[in-house]
Amino acid sequence: MPRDDRTPRPDAPAYEGAERLQKVLAAAGVGSRRACEDLIFRRRVTVDGRVAHLGDKVDPATAVIHVDGERLVADTRLVYLAMNKPRGVVSTMADEKGRTALADFLGNRVEQRVYHIGRLDADSEGLLLLSNDGTLAHKLMHPSYGVQKTYLCEVSGPIPRNLGKKLMAGVELEDGPAKVDSFRVVDTLGRSAQVELSLHEGRKHIVRRLLGEVGHPVSRLVRTAIGPIRLGDLRAGRTRRLTNAEVAALFKAVGD
Repeated sequence: MPRDDRTPRPDAPAYEGAERLQKVLAAAGVGSRRACEDLIFRRRVTVDGRVAHLGDKVDPATAVIHVDGERLVADTRLVYLAMNKPRGVVSTMADEKGRTALADFLGNRVEQRVYHIGRLDADSEGLLLLSNDGTLAHKLMHPSYGVQKTYLCEVSGPIPRNLGKKLMAGVELEDGPAKVDSFRVVDTLGRSAQVELSLHEGRKHIVRRLLGEVGHPVSRLVRTAIGPIRLGDLRAGRTRRLTNAEVAALFKAVGD
């Protein structure tokens, strides 16, 4: 007789100090423990690449859990934040020269020590991600994973019609060619214009250098998105925790 999957498996893997899967899911905000049991019963949860069953125990610090194909971070010690970095703030957690740094905006609201993922120069503003997940941070910063970053820039105008094609075809810089993935003119403001561009490169000052090389120096630069995470209406100097769905989207962006 086929076994009812609602019955805990006698061979369910166990780990020292592990917890029942439904409890781990509930603690991660998936839903009530009963709702999580139902997700497991309906074979919508996988652990380390295999379909989970009721009775499974997992170590939330090491288990790779997916719910409906979306990665779930069950380790409650991991922190994922979005920040709107103001202009004039350096992209370090603390600055030896005494300049305003990122940690000055966190206060005591985050118990864990977090680090910035990538940088924005002091004259630039907008979206930064902060986390203590070193593995994800490395993948988000490495160009081989192709995570796009989107910028809104105020530049000198007028903008020629072929500028987007030129930037997408590639521009030769002193340290090699560079190109954007997308480009559009958002608005024209007399002798200046607002343009939006996306690229997955991470070389220092790459956006300013690209636009300067084609004759349109940047007077203001705001990063509005990193992969699936958007700046939205987050006020300058404020931070917010990413939702489970946003964290899952970041993992999906790097292929996890």
